[in-house]
Amino acid sequence: MTGDIVIAQMGGSFINALFVFVVSLLIGAVGIYTGARLLIDRDTGFRRAIVTAFVGAIIWALVAFFVGWIPIIGPLLTLIVWIGFINWQYPGGWGTAVGIGFVAWIVTFAILYVLSLLGFVGLGAIGVP
Repeated sequence: MTGDIVIAQMGGSFINALFVFVVSLLIGAVGIYTGARLLIDRDTGFRRAIVTAFVGAIIWALVAFFVGWIPIIGPLLTLIVWIGFINWQYPGGWGTAVGIGFVAWIVTFAILYVLSLLGFVGLGAIGVP
């Protein structure tokens, strides 16, 4: 879930870790923002997408820590909780939240794929599993 930015791997300092975190968070937020704009087109400010990506990453990590080790059920429950948080953040219900999460995953993967081809990142972003 965290990005591996090649440039930031040089020193291993706090600044580099912070850089990786911020870039990964922004990429995840772009994915969520795109999904929200595409599916609901209201209440979709980028600030809300950043908050959703940030809190969503924390929720994902906590749920995965406590139940993620349970085969099949753990990862599924983790995904359901993450989608539930998107549902809580945006109007439209569970179906819309699933759609936002799916679009966010596709957009995030596409951005990371292009950046990885350019040699800047690995395939991972904060806020989008």
